[in-house]
Amino acid sequence: MIQSDIQKLEPGALIELFVIDATALGGGVSHFHAGTNSLSQPLVWQGVQYAPFPIKAEGFEYNGRGQSPRPKVTVSDVFGIMSSLNREFDDMVGGKVIRRRTLSQYLDAVNFPGGVNSSADPSAAFPDDIYYVERKISEEGDVCEYELAGIYDLGTLQLPLRQVIANCCTALYLSPECGYTGPSVADVNDNPTGSQEYSGVDDCGRRVASCKLRFGASAELPFAGFPSAGKLTY
Repeated sequence: MIQSDIQKLEPGALIELFVIDATALGGGVSHFHAGTNSLSQPLVWQGVQYAPFPIKAEGFEYNGRGQSPRPKVTVSDVFGIMSSLNREFDDMVGGKVIRRRTLSQYLDAVNFPGGVNSSADPSAAFPDDIYYVERKISEEGDVCEYELAGIYDLGTLQLPLRQVIANCCTALYLSPECGYTGPSVADVNDNPTGSQEYSGVDDCGRRVASCKLRFGASAELPFAGFPSAGKLTY
């Protein structure tokens, strides 16, 4: 429905909503909209309330040069909310910013007089724009400005996420990925600990031989490494 409406001469007012998600940094989730609904109340979309808060963003458009967008989001700091987040979470670097868009006629009925909107449709929306804070551009007066980047453009992202290492297990010893739940076996150099109970000396050397000591020489090993990688020739 929204695809056909946007082709009309008067498609309706575009509504921009923003979610600032700091859960990966140890914080919470905030929902903002730069305005109110027709009742001068916080706007509600898909059952979620978006607090009226001065916020704007630009630069989401793709160009023909193959470069990914680097949007900029500007947020009011008149109440000190953003400056507090900057201090607590290292300028919000790595925090997620989601831009959601729909048309005014699809908003929840609660936004309209009498709680009535026959065209309300929570599924009528443009795809979410999901970005992450790459850096804080400025924090001056009552305004904070941030530069955003896509997940694959973050300077801290390593690709591939899992490195190919020839003979080193990347699983944390005794973790669910490791899977070992037996008694003490050997130290980090594969020397037997001589104890049937965990003594604090037991530690995995992260080698295939270390894995075999715990699971058996002929068993299927949960080794989280790539033993054959070192044998490749070019």
